[in-house]
Amino acid sequence: MDDAQIVELPTVLDLNAAAPLRDRLLARRGTPLALDASRVERIGGQCLQVLLAARNAWQRDGAGFSIDRPSDGFLNALRQMGFAGDLTPATETTR
Repeated sequence: MDDAQIVELPTVLDLNAAAPLRDRLLARRGTPLALDASRVERIGGQCLQVLLAARNAWQRDGAGFSIDRPSDGFLNALRQMGFAGDLTPATETTR
């Protein structure tokens, strides 16, 4: 996805980060999107919901969506919440 807009995810994706994250993603809806998860140390349920909803919306729109360079913290949090395979780098939709 060479033409994807890159959005760097914050270090902490908790309740306070959920609404700003949603707004940042919605502002880019309809365009290919690559989320850089390399700095994420923690992720909570609300931000997980935002990311899952974004992935589903981008898939419905037929736009590219990926989560790139997931940190160990990001992957560990997904595993603990039972979503390890749902938002890993293999999750990509292209036009």
